[in-house]
Amino acid sequence: MIAGDGNPATAPDAKVQRDFADYFWKRDAATGALLHWCVMPNVPIKPTRGFASDNNAGVHPEIIDAIARANQGHTIAYGDDDYTRSAIAKFEEHFGPGIDVFFTFNGTGANVLGLQAINRPYHAVLCSDYAHIYTDECGAPEKHTGCKLIPLPHLDGKISVEQVRHAYHGIGDQHHVQVRVISITQSTEMGTVYRPEEIKALADFAHERQMYVHVDGARIANAAAALGQTLRQATRDLGVDVLSFGGTKNGILGGEAVVFFNSALSPDFLFLRKQGMQLASKMRFIAVQFEALLTNDLWRRSADHANRMAKLVEAEVRNIPQVRIVWKVEANGVFAQIPRHAIEKIKARFFFYPWIEEEGIVRWMCSFDTTEEDVKEFAKCVAEAVK
Repeated sequence: MIAGDGNPATAPDAKVQRDFADYFWKRDAATGALLHWCVMPNVPIKPTRGFASDNNAGVHPEIIDAIARANQGHTIAYGDDDYTRSAIAKFEEHFGPGIDVFFTFNGTGANVLGLQAINRPYHAVLCSDYAHIYTDECGAPEKHTGCKLIPLPHLDGKISVEQVRHAYHGIGDQHHVQVRVISITQSTEMGTVYRPEEIKALADFAHERQMYVHVDGARIANAAAALGQTLRQATRDLGVDVLSFGGTKNGILGGEAVVFFNSALSPDFLFLRKQGMQLASKMRFIAVQFEALLTNDLWRRSADHANRMAKLVEAEVRNIPQVRIVWKVEANGVFAQIPRHAIEKIKARFFFYPWIEEEGIVRWMCSFDTTEEDVKEFAKCVAEAVK
């Protein structure tokens, strides 16, 4: 019960619990006036897995073990340590020699700094109108690069050479921004995957015009696994210049990497990273996670599993009346159109995100730790909710 008569206007300073919420209030000592009143709901921690995002998943046990191994004694800070050197050597095993690798805290930092390194403020970046850099990074790319992002209408999440060719104009005209970079997301924001020949065609177009290709690879592991490619085959061998290599969505605790396949593009990146507030002092704890991810095919094992679970979700819900799969399920995401009245019913048990609300399109993501039981329970919930 709340102290006194249960009214914060008359109750003394207190903190009490009622109906699973903490109620706080504070009074002015001299006047007795109510200064602060708030309700903090107690959200129970449940060991359940949802389908909102692979960001919501926990940390792979092999990553936890790697962090624990690195948590011994002291070592030099800011990346001048053996753990970081060992992790970079792992990148060279997968992508080949002659690359530069830099670790950052998060995907926005990796994308923004990767783009900043290969642009000047009068340049422009061509991307999909659903690209993460365009829709979900709060204007950070424009703010920190000074560049203009030019969105192109996507087709199944992808952009094509023909669209890029149409947008490539005003070159040499001082009144126009100068198109410098093509940025694509692999796998895409719609869960689809660029075919190797599609990326190669974009890279050829770019390089013939002294442009560069940047890949937002938050889910590059899922794409490579889906295509049966190595990480190098999925990026460097296709002509990609700069890769934001994702780890967080594939089971690490936190951290991303910017990979330059041409070291001539990264001479100033150390300074850009520091100025961009993405230099970790205890770098070893980010680096060792990537070393583990790139050891014993952990990146592929985790991505393969997440992709398989997405295919299982597709199979389980495809035959439910009033559920329509919108885009091909090629990585670890399923996009479906469902009746609006069903959305909140499903979310009451399994949290997820609406994707295009006005059309009733939702996104269901699978992770390295999604189980078949999770999928079957989820599909059952969907079937009940859409009735």
